[in-house]
Amino acid sequence: MNLSVVIVNWNTRDLLLNCLASVFETVKEISFEVWLVDNASTDGSVEAAKRAFPDVQIIENRENLGFAAANNLAFQQMNGRYALLLNTDTALKEDAVKKIYSFMENHSDIGMACGQLLNEDGSKQNSMANFPSLLSLVCNETVLRIFLPKRFPSKRREYQAPLEIESCVGACMMVRKEAMDDIGLFDEAYFFFFEETDWAYSMKEAGWKIFFVPEAHIYHAQGKTVGGSVSARIMFYRSRYIFFRKWHPRSFYLTCCVIFIRLLINTLMALLGVLMTAGLHHHIKKKFIIYIQLIVWHLRGCP
Repeated sequence: MNLSVVIVNWNTRDLLLNCLASVFETVKEISFEVWLVDNASTDGSVEAAKRAFPDVQIIENRENLGFAAANNLAFQQMNGRYALLLNTDTALKEDAVKKIYSFMENHSDIGMACGQLLNEDGSKQNSMANFPSLLSLVCNETVLRIFLPKRFPSKRREYQAPLEIESCVGACMMVRKEAMDDIGLFDEAYFFFFEETDWAYSMKEAGWKIFFVPEAHIYHAQGKTVGGSVSARIMFYRSRYIFFRKWHPRSFYLTCCVIFIRLLINTLMALLGVLMTAGLHHHIKKKFIIYIQLIVWHLRGCP
């Protein structure tokens, strides 16, 4: 078995079926299996997947274990030499998997690789990620991508050949089983967010390379699997703190201060927007409310 496709689902029935369809329609000339790990969905996702795709191996959890723990369940049973991790809000374009797979087959030192994520209209999304650092916290990442393009590659540039990067955006990425055996599975301290960043950091530390393959295209309905609620934002902040405590313990408290100051600045800017629009702009008002809830969460000790 060459490839094990691993998809974690939580109440995204229609997205899941579309994602699975794209796998079976586009993955050719590569032997593969599909593992669906369902985190206690209540929208009929599992039943629909069983009817439409009877060959899919399904792991049904009794509770939502989060992204890392759910993937690990499939990793422990997979038979492929590579794992292809897919979010349910992705849809593979023709030959996307073949292009990433062929590149990794020809470069045995690559532990992880990803392709170019696309919006529904075909425009590019950021598919590459840098490791979080004090520099990226203090400076706007958009500015860093403009003035330090080699260190901070972005969708604004055209890449004609595969590019070595720090980390992949985890919506779609291929991981070598040998690298997984070397560094271990996902750190289950992460419930959602930063799992792939942590993994990539571990791979880099162990000598594996991470690459972006620009000619492999994947549609990604960004944010559909998580949403923009305060609970999602709290998960993001919590995972970021876990990452910094794990990999940068000496500067952890300084990092926490910088993150909180940035949150305060964003809150003040949102408040200014609310005042200027007399509270009539729904998006700005919602953002301000979420920032306030995040501040309260921080003041409560980040429970």
